[in-house]
Amino acid sequence: MPTSLELSCCEEHEEGHPDSSAQAILEHYRCPSELLQIALRGELSRGSGFFRFGNAVCYGRSSSGTRRRSPNASLYNVERDVQWTDQGIALPFNPTELIQNLRLERYPGSELSRSINLLRRAYYFFRPPIQSLRRQIQRFYARSRQHSSFPNWPVDSSVEEINEAVLLAVLKRSGSETIPFVWFWPRGASACAVMTHDVEAQTGRDLCKNLMDLDDEFGIKASFQIVPEERYQVSSAFLDSIRRRGFEIAVQDLNHDGRLFDKEEEFARRAALINRYARQYSAHGFRAAVLYRRPQWYHFLDLQFDMSIPNSARLDPQPGGCCTVMPYFIGEMLELPVTTIQDYMLLHILKEHSIDLWKTQTELILKKHGLISFIVHPDYITQTAGEPLYRSLLHYLVSLQQTERIWFALPSEVNRWWRKRSQLSVVRHGASWVIQGKGAEEAQLAFASNVKGHLEYEFADTSKN
Repeated sequence: MPTSLELSCCEEHEEGHPDSSAQAILEHYRCPSELLQIALRGELSRGSGFFRFGNAVCYGRSSSGTRRRSPNASLYNVERDVQWTDQGIALPFNPTELIQNLRLERYPGSELSRSINLLRRAYYFFRPPIQSLRRQIQRFYARSRQHSSFPNWPVDSSVEEINEAVLLAVLKRSGSETIPFVWFWPRGASACAVMTHDVEAQTGRDLCKNLMDLDDEFGIKASFQIVPEERYQVSSAFLDSIRRRGFEIAVQDLNHDGRLFDKEEEFARRAALINRYARQYSAHGFRAAVLYRRPQWYHFLDLQFDMSIPNSARLDPQPGGCCTVMPYFIGEMLELPVTTIQDYMLLHILKEHSIDLWKTQTELILKKHGLISFIVHPDYITQTAGEPLYRSLLHYLVSLQQTERIWFALPSEVNRWWRKRSQLSVVRHGASWVIQGKGAEEAQLAFASNVKGHLEYEFADTSKN
């Protein structure tokens, strides 16, 4: 089974002693644990708040400085309070706790509030009869958060910043030239890209073939998220027409009514139906309607991966974001975060008709070697304004496959790889380091080094990334 962080907050540990605070860093890098000697410095505060660690905005407890209620305030930077010890470094916070608080959106402003629920009901009441009013509601969401500084927009990589800053501090303290780790993607790919298509209504269902034709022009395969109930007929022939061409199926919500996460008891009931449809469709992935989510309820879903948590939900009805561009485990379920803007938001909320924002987001994710994931709807993108835009995006992605060595994968392939990677380790073999475990032949050994105060990665053959 994959190693996975618990959903509960981390417990306090005795000052100065190595503990599980390094767990998230170890799981991110899959590096030798003996090279990552991390302890907690001082007693952590009883309450949580916002502060900085280097470039990263953090939310949680700390043993130094002050913590703010709002991320928009002037934030204390705890980087100055990192200490060297005989064994390694002592941090004034628990990095695993901070990372989990971000990835699971355990910070103020990310929850499904009463006001959001009221707007959500209005959204579904006017959908689809009055499309213009629906768009006005969504623009209200966007305007209400335009002055928020957290999560960062258009991409937030706070989790990666925490991981990198901790590893850099370890390198500075140890004096080691490098720390070996398992590279993030198979066969040394610089990053990973995933295309997904959410089929929301009958119009989208009827246009799935057109969208597959378009994807196939560029040699790209995608996942189609299917709504099982009420929206349109889901026949075996329809599902086979998708799978037969090398595309895959995931379950999208139950009936797309916006009420999936209203009450836990009702979610459990619906989850049982979703699980049944997933078995019927031979599907292993899930996405909630409108990217609503409550990760603490995911244990009701008998699926391998979820694709519902945005990296930065600046324009989405539910605010927040996981602040990472990497997959991560929520219990036994793997989360594949949505890291780019949806086509609908781009075309109808921002009224953009270029791929500039998609390109900006892609470039930012590439810098962190992350997962570049897209949501494109057949309901919208095959319309007159949408198709040229999508063609431009596909042209751009194909060029990146060649120039940046991006791995273009189906979500199920990312799921298989990330689970496999979670079981790999780096061990000594004579004077060298090697990757050990099932699937090691696909993995690439990499090294992290401190280059003039900055963390850099290189492969075992010294080719730069």
